[in-house]
Amino acid sequence: MKKIRDKIGKYVSSIDTLVLEERHLYYNTLILAETGSGKTNLACRIRNFVIDNEIPTLYIDFADSSVEQIEDRYKDEHFNYIRFNESEAFDKEFDALVQEKKHIYMAVDPSFFATKKDVKSKLTQTLQHKGLLDNYYYFFHDIDSLEGFYAKFEDFLLYMLSFLNLKKYGLTFLSQPNITFENAQIKLLFTFLYVGKCSNLDYFNTSTLKALPKNKFLYQCRMAHPTLLFNDIKTSMVTIDEYDAKKE
Repeated sequence: MKKIRDKIGKYVSSIDTLVLEERHLYYNTLILAETGSGKTNLACRIRNFVIDNEIPTLYIDFADSSVEQIEDRYKDEHFNYIRFNESEAFDKEFDALVQEKKHIYMAVDPSFFATKKDVKSKLTQTLQHKGLLDNYYYFFHDIDSLEGFYAKFEDFLLYMLSFLNLKKYGLTFLSQPNITFENAQIKLLFTFLYVGKCSNLDYFNTSTLKALPKNKFLYQCRMAHPTLLFNDIKTSMVTIDEYDAKKE
């Protein structure tokens, strides 16, 4: 029997309900939307689903938030906060959390990414921790201000390409639909990584996404295994239910 919180929304053009399924644990999810649109709501629903399936999660907050700045919906019994830094003390604490397969909320200053493409940053090495790759579902929460993060974007993208070939489970990436995603090369890469088809650059249009009301998303997923070309893509408008802790 499906849990109530597996049912996260409904298709606008259909009577069908949008239900999280096992494939969501292995496929990647890209959430592009403006501030206040419901990104966090949707990400929390996915996180709950992953946790219900007894898979540990790593939530990476590139806003480098303090505990006080983090929304209460994350501060459940699975909340284990840690702030990234390049120190032995951090490594020891992080290793212990991973070894115990604890759910981790990690605040990160994106300036820790490398500025040179041939240099693998300590942050990238940490995210490629074997215990994470073998056991964890990842969430990447982009920052509101792009200064610092996209200056290091090359390191991040090279990391993503190698990382996705090693990882057992999927990941969810949250971001605002900024001008970065209108770059043809970036759009091509993200379309392939998240939708599974790179023959068409129009699979997400940020100008369209900016006009959507709160908790309504353009939902797209691939219908077959990932290949470079000719994946069938399912597209629909979806309304995500408002988050209500009492329902959980």
